[in-house]
Amino acid sequence: MYRYDEFDRDFVAARVAQFRDQVARRLAGELSEDEFKPLRLMNGVYLQLHAYMLRVAIPYGTLNARQMRMLGHIAETYDKGYGHFTTRQNIQFNWPRLVDIPDILAELASVEMHAIQTSGNCIRNVTTDQFAGVARDEIADPRVYAEILRQWSTIHPEFVFLPRKFKIAITGAAHDRAAIQVHDIGLQVKRDDAGRIGFAVYVGGGQGRTPMIAKLVRDFLPEEDLIAYTEAILRVYNLYGRRDNKYKARIKILVHETGIDELRKDIEAEFARIRDGALRLPRADIDAINAYFAPPAWTDLPDDSAELAAARRADAGFDRWVANNVAAHKAPGHAIVTISLKPIGGPPGDATAGQMAAIADLAERYSHDELRISHEQNVILPHVEKRHLKAVYEALKATDLAAANAGLITDIIACPGLDYCALANARSIPIAQRLSERFADPAREEEIGELKIKISGCINACGHHHVGHIGILGVDRKGEEFYQITLGGSADERTSIGEIVGPGFSTGDVVGAVEKIVDTYLAVRHSRDEDFLATYRRVGQRPFKEALYG
Repeated sequence: MYRYDEFDRDFVAARVAQFRDQVARRLAGELSEDEFKPLRLMNGVYLQLHAYMLRVAIPYGTLNARQMRMLGHIAETYDKGYGHFTTRQNIQFNWPRLVDIPDILAELASVEMHAIQTSGNCIRNVTTDQFAGVARDEIADPRVYAEILRQWSTIHPEFVFLPRKFKIAITGAAHDRAAIQVHDIGLQVKRDDAGRIGFAVYVGGGQGRTPMIAKLVRDFLPEEDLIAYTEAILRVYNLYGRRDNKYKARIKILVHETGIDELRKDIEAEFARIRDGALRLPRADIDAINAYFAPPAWTDLPDDSAELAAARRADAGFDRWVANNVAAHKAPGHAIVTISLKPIGGPPGDATAGQMAAIADLAERYSHDELRISHEQNVILPHVEKRHLKAVYEALKATDLAAANAGLITDIIACPGLDYCALANARSIPIAQRLSERFADPAREEEIGELKIKISGCINACGHHHVGHIGILGVDRKGEEFYQITLGGSADERTSIGEIVGPGFSTGDVVGAVEKIVDTYLAVRHSRDEDFLATYRRVGQRPFKEALYG
């Protein structure tokens, strides 16, 4: 894992001291809310419906047990005992007092964490594949390049005030687990014919009011040109991106209005101008960052375990958990464990202070002191020996964290919605809770198979509804909450934007509508091997619309 250098420590400490002074002046009435707003946003502080909210960065979703314990301590000491993990691999605290936030930031700094660039019109926290560094299909660890981009982008003087926020995601394999094609810049690690590491570069993806799939702007970018090419894209966007209308200020609109071919010419011209200067990555620097992400000393173990097989036969709940929440690891005898933060009837993505402490204990004991946050709002133990899976499962059961539903219909993504957010039109959390209760039967979940439901409380799409197999968008209809349903979205290497199926449904009817969609899928699929997305792409909307509207 990356460790702060002297610049990181001094910079974060200075920002904490600076913000402490700004908060004191706001509380004393020396700064108005309008004057204070840009200052707080630069430190991850939002003003929501009922209170301030603090969004803490978890760069590329990686943290250790000490950091997770600190997050639990902050939840217990300064909030209401829980935190909310987000679709950008960060965590939000929804109830801190403004007067306490400088102290929170100081405590975060003590464990090498901060809230810088988690809000505002800047380059946001770079996200990656939650299985980075351990997935068997990985070409190279994308966290290395995310850290390089973090160092380059932190308070970059040219990109502190962009036309709008800017998001970058990186996947380390051909199978995209980072949703790169719905980001402003998406990077896919790949090798060329000579075996050199580089990137396929996508530009102009995004969700929100105008969802768009990113365009391939370069098929192969050598790794040493990563910063120069990224800077070239940002410079072109900063020059031509609209500032007269925030709804048309994202780079996806620039790509749409200019055309990818014309924009590529501008990017390549700027890249040619700067590529041989200081932005070219020296091999020694790449190797130095790579060393931070060297794998732990995995024990040499056999990949097959008779003990594990026997434990699965003896415990149906454990067997189901292994089948759904355990993924293949590149080291024999090891596994990747997804800790679901989606208990039946619970708010998706929330974890209590006690649960965070328990997860930290598991990371220290079983996962080489390492954790990941996924953009699907779950927590990952990336280095678990298979012989320890039963012990991990029993420990998770004791803290209500053993939901065996990763990737299934109750593993729902949801934004905080109208329960917290001032921008929302409708509640997301209660809909997610009711859906998980409706589909709680394990046998029914297994029959349905992989199905991703994603819920947003407004068009800003923080719940990624546009790329849900079933997407649910909260809308306001004359003061009443309604829900629009989209079908066929996907955020993998075959990214698609879900299609609106028809008129929206009331709060009371939306869960039943989803059930009709699921029942229709089960009726029209070829077999249990044909998942929901494959079925929808084969049959289209018609059978689902008929089931919903007659």
